[in-house]
Amino acid sequence: MGKETPIRNKSTKIPVDKRKSPAVRKKTTTQTKRRKPWSHVECTLFLLGISLLLTIFIGLTLYLFILLDIPNLKSVKDYQPKMTSLVLDRDHRVIKRIYEENRRVVSLDMMPELLPKAFVAAEDSRFYQHPGVDVWSIFRALFHNIRAGAKSHGGSTITQQVTRSLLLSRKKVYSRKVKEAILAYRIDTVMSKDDILYIYLNQIYLGERAFGVEAAARTYFDRKVRNLTLGQMALLAGLPQAPSRYTPFKNMELARNRQAYVLNRMAEEGYITVDEARKAYEEPVSLNRKYDDAPGGEYYVQYVTNYVNGKYGQELLTGGGLTIYTSMDQTLQQKAEASIQRGLAAFSGKNEKGGNPQAAMLVMESGSGKVRALVGGADFAASQFDRAIQARRQPGSAFKPVVYAAALEKGFTPESILVDEPLNLAGTGRGKTWQPRNFENIYYGPTSLSTGLIHSRNIVAIKLLQKVGIERVVKMARNLGIRSKIEPDLTLALGSSEVSLLEMTGAYTPFANNGSYTPPILIERIIDRHGNVLEENLSQKVRVMSERTAKQMDQMLQGVINKGTGKEAQGLKVAAGGKTGTTDSYMDAWFIGYTKDFVTGVWVGHDKKTSLGKGASGGKVAAPIWLDFMKQVESGGASN
Repeated sequence: MGKETPIRNKSTKIPVDKRKSPAVRKKTTTQTKRRKPWSHVECTLFLLGISLLLTIFIGLTLYLFILLDIPNLKSVKDYQPKMTSLVLDRDHRVIKRIYEENRRVVSLDMMPELLPKAFVAAEDSRFYQHPGVDVWSIFRALFHNIRAGAKSHGGSTITQQVTRSLLLSRKKVYSRKVKEAILAYRIDTVMSKDDILYIYLNQIYLGERAFGVEAAARTYFDRKVRNLTLGQMALLAGLPQAPSRYTPFKNMELARNRQAYVLNRMAEEGYITVDEARKAYEEPVSLNRKYDDAPGGEYYVQYVTNYVNGKYGQELLTGGGLTIYTSMDQTLQQKAEASIQRGLAAFSGKNEKGGNPQAAMLVMESGSGKVRALVGGADFAASQFDRAIQARRQPGSAFKPVVYAAALEKGFTPESILVDEPLNLAGTGRGKTWQPRNFENIYYGPTSLSTGLIHSRNIVAIKLLQKVGIERVVKMARNLGIRSKIEPDLTLALGSSEVSLLEMTGAYTPFANNGSYTPPILIERIIDRHGNVLEENLSQKVRVMSERTAKQMDQMLQGVINKGTGKEAQGLKVAAGGKTGTTDSYMDAWFIGYTKDFVTGVWVGHDKKTSLGKGASGGKVAAPIWLDFMKQVESGGASN
């Protein structure tokens, strides 16, 4: 037997046997007969049938419209999506992004003209022609899916995608598709095409936690959407089909294939020329690999987020699109963190029994009160407890300037004399006594106030408090911004009442500011998504002491560094004043120092209030950290 000849193409005719049975011939003859015209009855019945089918279709549509609980369109017309809240530094650079959905809404006017066209060309070329639902696209997608034997093409328009994202669940059921089609048609009738496109471009998910084109532009290219190149626009427009698959961070080859597809489609639609498409594709793709929030400043940001959350609520913080302007100087913040790390390392190297203490630093501008840096601990990842703001610790002798300032305001002078001698005072319990002593357990007899402060004589401070009066000192402390509880007894002279580093640092601003107190400012302004100012904190100067008193205090506090307990803080080119503080058993080491530009406070200690080790005074432990930081400031990098 010979081999069968294969059919080369579908037009090849197969030979037919002309000999047919009578039955076949009869059938053929019958088929060739001319059909009779329909009667009036048949036409009437046909038309009634068509009407019945249309009635059933319309009825089912209305039934589904009511039964399927179609959502209200108000959420589309009043588009208010979740937006990222931004925390900015003093130069308006982003420190932190806070969000449930990383999105920043921008108008079409703020987008390049070709960006919407890129998405239309890639996702819905008949967007401007169809009424929200594109029947031809649905049939085309159905045809392709039947050929592929699987769902490889979708027929959803841009309007349907908006509907699905805003008003419907992601559950893939037929009822949802019906809702989607009805809603898409309704949306198209009540909204302009530009409005729909505006929502789409701000709502769509584009991978890497970025919703909308603005967040995507910043995520992938570290630039605002209005600054995108044609090649970058095309890369973004290729993402909606499968963002996790086509993201250039994970698969550049697939991303580039999609980019080429978008550029070709734009050329086919006449949005760009073939030459422009080619040049755009040849652009080098430079991705932003450093989109994460700025490193450091975690304690500062934590304070800001806690404040906003407490005052305005979690929903507004994480989805309200707030812009929070802070006073942080990122350069100073990094220097402060580095100084804390070096200081703790140096201390641990010298004092093995001191364990691993914590430390905190707070840096304020003397004249404005703006907090430029805040370090709340040695390692934010290990402990989020903020020792600069949340902690309350005894300040020791760092509190003495408050007593001295109150005394000078009452009429004392730096030359006023008090006798440094043993004291035997009534204790807190019945029949108990309190016998305070100087740090060195030595008494020096007649001592001027200046000498008493420079060398931190405890007896002089206690006697001065007795003469000035506790009420007057407490009032001075309140005027200096100290809001923590103050115990109204003579131990106040030695800093027995616990305060925060923020309070204690702020209290020194009048000595650098001609007698005016400047309240600390961490948050300068908060603006909502519409540009409305929710709050604004302006620098204030509140006179709390005379210029004469401030000048006398400044001279004495400079003496502390030049020849007193703060000698370890010597070494700056500019004039500086400050005061050490050490508590019982060396549990806390403080140094609050200032120049004409900055007031900086440093605290070192253990959270469990155990000793840092013998000799770990404020002058030995905290002052060197302060000096290390201030030298960095002096050498450059700080802006006023």
